[in-house]
This record gives sequence, C-alpha cells and structure tokens, in this order.
Amino acid sequence: MDNIRVALWLSLFAMLWLAYTAWVADHPPPLPAVNMVNPSISPTGISTPTNPADQLPSVEGGAPTAAPSTPPGAGAATAPSDVVHVRTDVLDVLIDLHGGDVVRADLPEYPVAKHEPGKIVRLLDYLPEDRFLIQTGLRAVDGSQDPNHQATFRSTSHDYELAAGQDELVVTLEWAGDGSPLTAKKTYTFRRGHYAVDLALTGTTQPGASWRGAPYLQMIRLHKPVKRSYTSVDSYSVTGPVLYDGDKFDKLKVDNLAKAPRDQVKKGGWLGAIQHHFVTAAVPPRDDEVSYHAAAYGPEDNREWMIRAIGKPTDVSAATPLDYHYTLFVGPKLQDQLKAIGEELEYTVDYGALKPVSQILFLVLSTIERWVGNWGLAIVLMTFLIKLAFYKLTAMSGRSMAKMRKLAPKMKALQERHKEDRQAQSQALMELYRKEKVNPAAGCLPVLIQMPFFFAFYWVLVESVEMRQAPFMLWIDDLSSRDPWFVLPTILGGLMFLQTKMSPPPPDPVQARMMQIMPLVFAGMFFFFPTGLVLYWLTNTGLGLLQQWRINTLVAREST
Repeated sequence: MDNIRVALWLSLFAMLWLAYTAWVADHPPPLPAVNMVNPSISPTGISTPTNPADQLPSVEGGAPTAAPSTPPGAGAATAPSDVVHVRTDVLDVLIDLHGGDVVRADLPEYPVAKHEPGKIVRLLDYLPEDRFLIQTGLRAVDGSQDPNHQATFRSTSHDYELAAGQDELVVTLEWAGDGSPLTAKKTYTFRRGHYAVDLALTGTTQPGASWRGAPYLQMIRLHKPVKRSYTSVDSYSVTGPVLYDGDKFDKLKVDNLAKAPRDQVKKGGWLGAIQHHFVTAAVPPRDDEVSYHAAAYGPEDNREWMIRAIGKPTDVSAATPLDYHYTLFVGPKLQDQLKAIGEELEYTVDYGALKPVSQILFLVLSTIERWVGNWGLAIVLMTFLIKLAFYKLTAMSGRSMAKMRKLAPKMKALQERHKEDRQAQSQALMELYRKEKVNPAAGCLPVLIQMPFFFAFYWVLVESVEMRQAPFMLWIDDLSSRDPWFVLPTILGGLMFLQTKMSPPPPDPVQARMMQIMPLVFAGMFFFFPTGLVLYWLTNTGLGLLQQWRINTLVAREST
C-alpha cells in the first residue's frame, strides 16, 4: 500500500466525514427535558409552551402576565415611536424607551458581503420578519407595578455618540411608577472597541419603604433554520439558543424546546444565541443563583424561541438598594473579547470535537498573522511549520514510496508469474519486501497523524470570524469563502495528479484508473471549500511534492 493511495482514500473519507458531521449538526437526537426548577421561582414547574414568549416572568408564585394571542412575529412592522440612538465605533443601536431595551443592533465594521459594504450585519431587530430582542427588567413579588420590559422609561437625551478621544459612553434610563415605592434605572455602559455592554439594573426606595422582587433577562428570536448546502460556508455552522449553566455548554435544539421546555437553577453561567461568526450573549453575576428557562412557541414554519434568566428575589430599601449587573455581548466571535467577559464564553466559537487542536492552531495562526499582517500568508507559513513538525515521519513515508516505485518492475513480474495463484503471489511479494527492506504500510502513519490537523484546521477557517472576508492577494479577497474563479482548486487538482505520477502504479488496472480520477474528484470537492482551507491543502501538497522529489533523487543516487 503506497502513500498516495492511502492519502487519497483517507482524504475521501475526510470529505464524507465533514458531510456527515454537517448532517448530524442539523439532525441531532432529541434532548431529554431537564426539570430542576426552584419552587421559590415558579410553583408550576415547566411552563406550558402555549403562549408567545413576550409574557412577563413570574417570581415566587406570581402568575405570568398574558401576552397577546397573536402568534410570534405577527403584526405590522411598526418602528418604536420613542427611541434613543446610540453610536460607538463598533456598535449602532436603538433603545426603545417603552421597555428600556435595545431593539436594534448594527455592526458597522461587518458588511454582510464584501461587495456590498453599505449593507451591514444586524443582530438585534424589532421587525417581525427578523425579530430578535433582549428584554430586561425587574419583577415585583406581589405583582404590583414594576420596571419590566413593558414599562416606560425616560432619558435626558435621544441621541448619544462616542466622541473622538472618548473611551466610555453611559446611557441612563429612569423609571418611577405611580404608587410604587421603587424608583429604578437601567444604565448601559458602552466602551470603545468593545462589543460588550454593561447593563446595570438599579433600584431604591424612599426611607421606611421596601420592595421585593427579582431581576430578569430574556432573549426572544424568530427561528430561521439554516438550509444545508455545500455551496454555502454559513450552512455548516450551528444557529440557535445556547446555555452554559456553569458546568456544561449546551446548544439547544429549537424543535426539541417546542416539545419539552428546559428549566434549571444554577449559580452563574450565561445564555445566548449563536450563528455563523456572530454571537449575542448575556452574562449574569457569577455568584448569583439563576433560574434558567428555555422554550419554543408557535407552528414549525413560524416558530419563536425564548431563553430566560431570573435572578434570586431580594428585598430592596433605601438602606439596601439593588445593584444588579448583566454583561451583554452583541457582536462577532472575537475570542480575546469573549474570554474576558464570561466563563467559557469562547465555547460559542464552535470548533467541534477537535476543539483543543483547533484552539492551538488558531493561537499559532493568529500569532503569525500579527507578525506578517496577512491571514493568507499566515496560513502558508503555518503549513510550513506543520510540515516541518512532521518532516521525519513524512520522510520515512516518502522513502518507502520511492523504494516501492523502484521495485515496481519486479513487483509486476512477480504478479505475472503468479497470476493464477494469489497466495503464492502474496508470499513472493512479502519476500521481496523483506529482502529489499521495504514496508508497504510505512506511508499510513504520517497521513493518519495529519488528518486530525486537517479537520481541526477546517473548523478554524470556517468558524473564526477573524478570517471572515480577510483578503490574501490578487483575486482572493475572502479566505472564508470559496475561490470565486476556482483557480486554487484547479491547481490543487493538478498537483494531486502529479502525486499519482510520483507514486508506484497500482497493479490492478481498475485501481490505476481510480488513481487518475481521484484528483479530479477532490478538486471538485474543494471548489466549495473555504479558500483558506484550499490554500492550506495546496501548500501542503506542493511541499509534499518537493519533498518526495528530493527523496526520489536521493534513493536513486543510493542505488547507483
């Protein structure tokens, strides 16, 4: 068995495995319902998925406030009438004073497509057809008036902008309910260059008065399943709600939540929504006991999901005011920023089963990129490093292949001599291998060792937003999408064809024909892979060819 045959077959299995993992991601097994509800939060256990997600949460036995009977997303696309517009260097958001929540969030530095710079990524939106909201507030235990996400807040200004030289922007919203002993504020703090926003829910009462309630946060989104397609890199990424309860990170399946809502009480953790390259997350205080609830509502073709976190009820007074902080993150999956915000928040960068290997590769790759200033060049240089790390193993494989190629005439003669007796043919070939000190299986190990790196690097290129729309040179202006002119896959197919010419020809005519077809098959598969991955495999194949040519030359010299 020669190295090139093993490489080609294992590469084929690799492509099939990638396709299988994409299918599994889209069709996971049903998740069992988890019921760990704190009785002090809800006496009924699991909420019934019959109401839309806009209802107000209940605390300590208070009945939830019913929402309108219209299905999620129904109604006219009416813009909020009283909003606060906030602009920083990386965020452009609208805060609706009816509720005091962010109802739209744009990312000015991230266009949807590179050729459409004016159309930018929008994560949060109030429009019914794209509804995605983060709602926050305080809920009173006795059901009295409270600053929930349906209350009206006030602001001293309707327009805030981070000025040049200013590193922090604070937006304060005030609430004072008629007849309520509580006065409350929502304070958003934006920082230059950061997608994390600090949200403080504060409250106090007049001397001698008291109020008891709990803070809450919930995300609501209209579910839009991603269609799987080999022509779209986005389709390989998971989209939907996620939950980290302090111990385990879960990607929640919306269809499963529609059948069995999920409830549990944990200390710390966070909740969020992931999509390709972007994440929206909310991190409660680490030391607070939080009740998490996730559910989905509505028919399959118009379904909304909701994920909620309710803090522990507390007594508020002038002597013991409330000061509860959430950290919101609305932006790209920048790993440095994610690690600084919440425990294990970098899990939202979905590298799959080979996450440890992918993280190491990304660390090395990003270090090289900071040095050279180009992600494409960083991929080429990292491929050199990987090739160098496996040089001795690859050299052993190449030497075995060179010797096998040299023995090809003798092997063919033995096969002709014993063509009627397969057992005698095998014994004669094994004796020839022993005599010439050749191990036909020596080429397997290096290929097997390198395959995990191939898989891990694939997910680095697909999931790392740092390489989204990153240019290389000439016509390659986006390493995370396919080559628009299919130049690199075509060159790769040619190099793989040269590999077959440098390897021992298979004795079986059918196998020989397959060896000639396989490079075309792989080139066709790589047509739809990210250009960065094709660049990696192209560089690796080119270096392999040079190494094999040198080994063949040395073996030829040794035999003269």
